[in-house]
Amino acid sequence: MIDLRSDTVTRPTPAMRAAMAEAPVGDDVLGDDPSVIAFQRAVAERAGKPAALLFPSGTQSNLAALLAHCQRGDEYIAGQQAHTYKYEGGGAAVLGSIQPQPIAHAEDGSLPLEAIAAAIKPVDVHFARTRLLALENTIGGKVLDPGYVTAATDLAREHGLATHLDGARLFNAVVASDTPLAELCAPFDSVSLCFSKGLGAPIGSVLVGPAPLIEAARRWRKMLGGGMRQAGIIAAACHHVLDHHVAALADDHRRAARLAEGLAGIDGVEVLSRATNMVFLRVPQADTAPLKAWLRERGILIEVLYATRLVTHRDLDDADIERVIEAVGDYFVNR
Repeated sequence: MIDLRSDTVTRPTPAMRAAMAEAPVGDDVLGDDPSVIAFQRAVAERAGKPAALLFPSGTQSNLAALLAHCQRGDEYIAGQQAHTYKYEGGGAAVLGSIQPQPIAHAEDGSLPLEAIAAAIKPVDVHFARTRLLALENTIGGKVLDPGYVTAATDLAREHGLATHLDGARLFNAVVASDTPLAELCAPFDSVSLCFSKGLGAPIGSVLVGPAPLIEAARRWRKMLGGGMRQAGIIAAACHHVLDHHVAALADDHRRAARLAEGLAGIDGVEVLSRATNMVFLRVPQADTAPLKAWLRERGILIEVLYATRLVTHRDLDDADIERVIEAVGDYFVNR
C-alpha cells in the first residue's frame, strides 16, 4: 500500500532492526540502561541542552513538560491547532489542572505577538496564572520563521513565562531551513523531539532541557506510566535514525513538492498549501468518500475530508508519488 495518511506509518529498516537486536540493555527506571544513556546524551548534545529524557510518545513528552513547567491553576498559551492543545486529549487540563489558553494561528502557523501579549493574564486572584508559552515547529508542515521565534520567546520572558517547543517534526525544519538543531532549540527552555515520524523509528520521543526540569519530568514520566525497563532496544532504534535518517528528510520534502505540483494540475483538486512533507488539498465534498474508496482499491491510503492532509515519508519513492497523481487524475476523469 502507498500510505499517505501520516509519516508515522513507516516500518523499521533492516539496519534499524539489527541495531535494536544488538543493543546492550539495562533497567531504565533504575537508570542503568547503557543504550538509553548513550542516546539521551547524544540528543542533548545535538540539541544544545544540558539533559534529555526518553519517552514512549510525543504526547507524553509534551505532557510531562507542561507538568514540570506548571502547577495546578497555572495556564499555558498555545495555538488553536497546536498538538499540545487540540490533539493530546486535554491531558494538561485533565491530569495537571493546567488551563490551556488557545490562540488563533496566523497564515504562516505563528501565533501573533499581539495576541500572545493580550492573552497573558495580570496577577490577580480572578485569573489563572500564565506560566508558559508553547509553540510548535513545524506546524502544519510549515517552518516557523526564526525571527518570529526569537521575538515570541523574548516576549514570553519579558512577562516571566517559560517556553516550550513541540518539535515533533523539528528535524524537518532542520533540513528545510538548513539550520543546526541546537540553533532551533536555543530559544526554548524545553523541547520535545519525536523520532517515530519522518525519521522512521517505531517508537520514541525525547524531552530536552535544563537538568532540574528534566528531573521533574522524570518523576512525571513515572507517574504517567512511561517508565520503561529494557528500553535500550527503543533507544537503539532512535539513535540509529538520528545518525542515519535526518538528511533523507529532504527527499520527503522534494516528493511532497512534486505531489502538490501534480495534483494542482487536476480539475477538481485545489491544493491549499505545501510545506516540508505535507500537502493540504480540498476536493468537492461529494467526492470525498468516493475518492477515498477509489484510491484504496488501487492500493493508496489517504484520509479524505473537506480539507485533506497528504504526508510523504521514507517508505515512499518517486514512482509511488506518480502513481498517486495518476490515480487521483483518473478518478476525476472517470467519475
